[in-house]
Amino acid sequence: MGKGKLIVLTGPSGVGKGTLLRSLLKRHPDLYLSISVTTRPPRPGEIPGKDYYFVTRLEFERMVANGELLEWAEFAGNYYGTPRTPVLEHIRQGKWVILEIELEGARQIRQTFPEALRIFILPPSLPELEDRIRKRGKDSEEAIVRRLNRAQEEIDAAAEFDIQIVNDNFDKALERIEETLFATAAC
Repeated sequence: MGKGKLIVLTGPSGVGKGTLLRSLLKRHPDLYLSISVTTRPPRPGEIPGKDYYFVTRLEFERMVANGELLEWAEFAGNYYGTPRTPVLEHIRQGKWVILEIELEGARQIRQTFPEALRIFILPPSLPELEDRIRKRGKDSEEAIVRRLNRAQEEIDAAAEFDIQIVNDNFDKALERIEETLFATAAC
């Protein structure tokens, strides 16, 4: 890979970006997934330092005040952010670093790291996204409505990104991500 690069992957909840990312990392283990820091408690099965760095609100606020985060946002009453030092260190080492982050954080990255490649994953349609969210069976009706309203706002912002990929066919969407990444290798 040679030259380090920052890649931002964004899209609404339920669009499949996490599943796409896991497959991409399996196929390309030389890519580095940045681990976010959060104030929310760990969910069952989550491993601190692997899934997230779990910190208190006070610790998170200290990180913000000290400029230790590349980006951060509040979502569903909790803070989420990207630790600056590991990302920059991996890029200096020539690695490609992927951030899977929300729209607000992606906008911050555009300001602080304009050379980052920004990819937005779109659903085939809002009704299809609603179907995917409902099939997960994780959310109350109120939460589903909130997610769908937020999804519409995020979809409306897709044009802010370098590349938009519709996840209407998993294998094709994964191939498009790979083509996007490796076509830009010479950049």
